[in-house]
Formats: sequence, C-alpha cells, structure tokens
Amino acid sequence: MNQWDERFRSEPYLYGEEVNVFVKEQFKNGSGKVGCFAEGEGRNAVYLARLGYDVTAYDYSIEGLKKAEQLATKYSVNITTNLKDLTIRNAVEPNQFDAAVLVFGHVDVKYQSIFFSNLIQSVKPGGYIVFEVYSKAQIEYKTGGPGDLSMLYDLEDVKAYCNENDVKIIDLAEREVFRHEGDKHYGKCSVIQGVIRKC
Repeated sequence: MNQWDERFRSEPYLYGEEVNVFVKEQFKNGSGKVGCFAEGEGRNAVYLARLGYDVTAYDYSIEGLKKAEQLATKYSVNITTNLKDLTIRNAVEPNQFDAAVLVFGHVDVKYQSIFFSNLIQSVKPGGYIVFEVYSKAQIEYKTGGPGDLSMLYDLEDVKAYCNENDVKIIDLAEREVFRHEGDKHYGKCSVIQGVIRKC
C-alpha cells in the first residue's frame, strides 16, 4: 500500500468534495471526453461528469479511486476510474480525450517531464489541457501541497515541458490565489495555472 492509499483510506475527503476553482472557471456544460490526471478522490472528475462530460479519472491510489466512485454515486453520475502510474512514459493511450485536467498532481522533478508528456499526449489534436499546481514559492506559504521542494513546480520548467510537446500556450502564469479545499489546502498560496491547446 502506498502513502496515498493510507491517507485516502483513513481520512474523509482530504480536499473536500467541491471542484477546484480554476477548473470551474474553465469548464461549462458540455460534451466530449475528459481525462482527469492524479485525480485522487474525484472531486473534479465528478463535477465534470455532472456538467455532461464523459470522464476518466487516473490516479496511483486505488483507495482514492474508490472514493471517487463513491462520490460519483452520491451525485448520480458515472465516471471511469483507472489505476495508473503516470510517471511511466506512455502510461496513457494517446489522442483519446477532448480535454485533460491536472489539479495539484505533484511528482518528483525527475518525473515531471514524463508526467506532463502523458497529460498532453492523452489529448486529441486541437484539445485543451487545463492545470493548476503549486509553485516552488508555495514552500513558504505552508497552506497546502508537498513540503518537499523537489515535488513543487518551477514556471520555467513547466514552459519547457510544454515546449517538449506540440502545444500552443493560451495562458500560463504563476499566481497568488486563495484556495479553501478541505483541510489540506486552506489559505493564500502560490500556484502555476495553465491552459494550453495541443496542435
């Protein structure tokens, strides 16, 4: 059992049941296939399913995905869950989604390029990728996210990950925002937000 299985199994919804604010801003009622990466307990996946999207949630924790399925049942929607190690190259079938979402999915810097490549390549040409992750500056805020600097993101690195793939950057910036997501994300924080389109 990995550390996330232990955490997701032993506690209530760590980050609450409500969708991430940035995701809510980007998606309205619609249709199409959306992949949610490092989705944990399913709050974003279930929200998107409630909007009418066909959603697949990927995570490394089987316990997190079980809770995602329970949340989907609570809101009377269907999502597909898929246990995946997203730090392995080509972990996900390419060109299958109309959009992909990543919210606070943090891996060691040595895997971040592969992680982003899996995220981007999962989307069909013309599809969009929406993400919000903690920046390295977040280490000083102490309002959520990893306490290990190597697990946080650098804006220039993220730009490089985008440039390694064939994408057009619509919006990519480091911003200070407030996040109230359960007990684990609470208060002012530093995030990197992105909206990119696969060419």
